[in-house]
Order: sequence, then C-alpha cells, then structure tokens
Amino acid sequence: MNTLGRSGVRVSPLAFGAAGIGNLYTEVGEEQAYEAVTAAWRSGIRFFDTAPHYGLGLSERRLGAALRAFPRSEYAVATKVGRRLEPSSEGGDDLANGFAVPAAQRRVWDFSADGIRRTLEASLDRLGLDHVDVVHLHDPDDHAEQAFREGYPALERLRSEGVVGAIGAGMNQAGMLTRFVRDTDVDVVLCAGRYTLLDQRARTELLPAAEERGVSVVVGGAFNSGLLADPRPGATYDYTQAPADLLERALRMKEVADRHGITLRAAALAFCAAPPAVASVLVGARSAAEVRDCAEQFTTPIPAALWQELRDTGLLPPEEPS
Repeated sequence: MNTLGRSGVRVSPLAFGAAGIGNLYTEVGEEQAYEAVTAAWRSGIRFFDTAPHYGLGLSERRLGAALRAFPRSEYAVATKVGRRLEPSSEGGDDLANGFAVPAAQRRVWDFSADGIRRTLEASLDRLGLDHVDVVHLHDPDDHAEQAFREGYPALERLRSEGVVGAIGAGMNQAGMLTRFVRDTDVDVVLCAGRYTLLDQRARTELLPAAEERGVSVVVGGAFNSGLLADPRPGATYDYTQAPADLLERALRMKEVADRHGITLRAAALAFCAAPPAVASVLVGARSAAEVRDCAEQFTTPIPAALWQELRDTGLLPPEEPS
C-alpha cells in the first residue's frame, strides 16, 4: 500500500476506475457492476475512483452499494467536485456526454465554496458514506480562477474538518496540475492520459515537481482510452478514433511486447507505475473479467530488454523508464 502525500491515506498500487459502471458509452447491468467491484476487491484493489459526472451519479451509487460488503477501514474512495448535478426536465439520454443513462439531471460547472460542499454532500449520500478519502477538483481547465480562488480553499477547509482525508485535482492535462503541485498544498493529483507509452507530457514538469514537493500522482488513462489495450484500425485514442501515426506506433510497440513474451497492456501499466511520484495506476473496468485481466497484467514482470528495445527503436525517449 502507498500513502498519498502527507495525508496518511493509504491506497493500493492499482486502482479501480468506476466510470465504466456508470454506463460509460453503453449500459452495464446492476449485477455486472457489482461483480466488477467485487472482482477488484478479490484482486487486491483497495482504491476506488468515481465522480458525479460518471453516469449522472450512477457510478457513485453502484460503487457505494458494492463496497458496503467490505470493511470501511480497508479501502479508500476518491470522488470529485466541480460538476454539480441538478434536476432536469429535458428528457432523453446523456450519450452526448458519454453515458448511457436517462438525462434526468444536468451538470452545472461550479467550483465555488458552496458548490463544492453541496456537491460533496450529494456524493456522500449516493455513496452511502460519512466521509471520503480523496476529493479532486474535476477538470477545472476552463474555470482556473474560481478553482484556485474558491474551490481549492474549500477543499482545504474540508480536509481540516476531517470530512476528507486527501485533496487534489484530476485532469487530462499536465500543465495546470503542475500549478496545483507548486502553488497549493494538495496531497495528490490525478493525471489522465498524459503519462503513457504514447504521451509523456507529464514527464517534463509534473512528475519532477510532484516528487520534489512530496505530492503523490495517480496516473489514469494508461491505455489512452483503448489504443494501448488493443491497437487495431478503429481503436480509440483519447476518446476519438486514433490517428494513423499513433496507431502505427502502438502496433510497433505491440510487436516489441510480443517478441518479449508479454502483452502491450502489461507494458503500458508498468510504464505508468514506474516513476517514484506515482502512488497508484487507475484502470477503468466494466466487468469482472476486465478487472481480473488488468490485475494480472499489472503484476506481470517486464524484462529490461523490452524497455531497451523500445528506446533503441525510438519508440520511447532514451531515459524512459528509469
């Protein structure tokens, strides 16, 4: 188990991302969602990540229901604030936002202090918990001023009150996360898709700054939304169809992995876990089989010769991984 910054919150090196059980793209049944969380527990995963955004609260409800079977002191839950849910009468579905759920609610961007508290209270109700271990400001890309001026201080107060254990920010970029690491007292940041075999933008500033400041990094998007899990024509990269050049690069990486007798999935997960600042690697899963596969790949030993070949062929920078 690893500790998030100076917070004392302990997390497993592999984390369960619960967007999938919030009906990301397609529906997931209640039993399948329950079995996915249970499989994560049986695989040794003790860190679970969710958000109100995921299925308009469905992910939080399902995760909380499944986790009630296990001792609360033995796992950590992370959720997020910044998108407040309000009732909506528009009808239809939420597929425009990526989730196969009825659009009975709408998201309202809100990084105000009041919005943070209201959003967290609603999350605790859906999760069935009296506290969460980690709260992230969720995707404040276009709301930086309010997030730093109001949202972050609100999280500090919640941490001092013991409502949350660790605070941070979760984004699909490295630049603003680096600012959070350098300019605030966050415990952890969640960096999605910006430290992978195909994209190492977090390597330049975020990871060194986090290591220097004692801030933990959770790396999400290890497969860049699909391309590194199964590189083939039509595969997705950052939630859209992968460009031809990245597909070709991923296929070359898969050939290298095949030659060394491992899967590209195993190499992708090991790469994300390698930097000293990384406390946990977050993988999304929507079934027990996917969870078990990720857990197996995560524990697969990676031969040093594989990294050397990736460097020698220019598929990785010369110094990666350390």
